[in-house]
Amino acid sequence: MTWGHRRAIDPLIGTLARFRELHPDIDVQWDARSLAGFEFQPVEDLARNYDLIILDHPFMGDAAKKGYLKDLAPLLEGRDRDYIGPSLASYRHGKAIFAVPVDAAAQVAVYRPDLMARMDAAPPRSWEEVISLSQRAQRHGLQLAIAYSGVHGLMTFFTLMASLGRACSQMPGDAFCDRAAARDVLRLMRSLASVCPKEILDWNSIALHESLAKADGLAYCPAVYCYATYAEADRRHPLRFADLPGVSSRSPNGSTIGGTGLAVSARCKAPDAAMAYARFAAAAQTQMSFALSHGQPARIEAWLDDELDLHFGGAYSATRATLEGAWIRPRYAGYLVFQKRGGDLMEQHLRSNLSEAELLEELEKAFAASGEQQ
Repeated sequence: MTWGHRRAIDPLIGTLARFRELHPDIDVQWDARSLAGFEFQPVEDLARNYDLIILDHPFMGDAAKKGYLKDLAPLLEGRDRDYIGPSLASYRHGKAIFAVPVDAAAQVAVYRPDLMARMDAAPPRSWEEVISLSQRAQRHGLQLAIAYSGVHGLMTFFTLMASLGRACSQMPGDAFCDRAAARDVLRLMRSLASVCPKEILDWNSIALHESLAKADGLAYCPAVYCYATYAEADRRHPLRFADLPGVSSRSPNGSTIGGTGLAVSARCKAPDAAMAYARFAAAAQTQMSFALSHGQPARIEAWLDDELDLHFGGAYSATRATLEGAWIRPRYAGYLVFQKRGGDLMEQHLRSNLSEAELLEELEKAFAASGEQQ
C-alpha cells in the first residue's frame, strides 16, 4: 500500500520489472490511498491486510508500542550516511528501525521562475526577505502562496519554531512550545496569509504545487513539502525549488522532515520475500531508478547525481542544505492524535475563528492529553 501521486506509485511500478528479474519467484502488487489517508489512516489497520506499506515516520511510536511492523535494524543499522539528512533516523525508535527510507522531503521554497523573473527577484533567504518579496509581488499584480489546510499549517508552525531555534517539544510532559517564540511565529504566518489567496486554507502540499503550476498569478511559496516532479520538463510551467528561508538568520535549518519509508508488516506470511523487496528498495541502484519514474529518492547518491539534479530542474542541489538541517517532529505513541487536533486548531486560528491565546492554550492541552495514550 502506497499513496496516490505519480511521485509515490510510479517509482514502485517502474522498478517492478527489475525486481522480478532478480526474484522470479516473488511478485508484488501495489495499491494506493489518498494523501489524507497517508497522513492519518492507522498503519495498524493496513498491517492486517498488506505486507509492504509506504508510511510516514510519526507512526513509529505507535508501531513500537503495538508491534505491528517488522524491525528492519538488521538491514539498516549503521547506514544513516547512505540517506539524505535525518531520513533514516526518522524511522528509528529505540534500537529498532521500522522502515527503509525510499522518499526524502522537507519543507522548502518553491516558485515559478517566469514570474520571479518578471519581478527581477531571487528566492528569499530569510523570512524578512519573504515579506519584502510579497510587497514587490503586489506591485506586479502577483501573490505569494502556502498550504495552510489542517496539518499543513501545523507543519509550517513546527518548521518556523525550529528555524527560530525554539523547536517544539518532542515529548508530552514538557511544555509544548515557547509561548513568546510561538507568538512571533504566528505573527509571521498570519502576515504571510494576508498576502496570499484565501484558498490557501484549503490547500495541502499537492494542491499548492498544482495551483502554483497552473495559476499565472502565484509566484512563490516559502515552505511546502517538496514535490520535485513538478520541476520536470513535461509540466506546462515547470516549477523551481530553493532552500527554506530562515527566520532568525539566512540559515535553512529547522525544516520539519517528511518523506516516506517502506515498512514490512509483522503479520506478513512471506517474511523472506518481503525482506527481499525491502533490500531491493534500499539499494542505491533501485532508488536512482525511482527518480527516473518521477520519484524523490532518499539515498544520498541520488541527491549528489548531476544528471538527476538537472532532470529535476536543480531541485536536489537547491534544497540539499535544507534536508541536511531538517528537524524530526514528535513520534511518540499518541502523537498522531495531537497532530490531527493540532492541525485543526491551527487552521481555525488562521481562519480567525480562534484567538492566538486560545490557540496556544488548546495546543498545550492537546499535547498533554495525547501523552496519556502512551
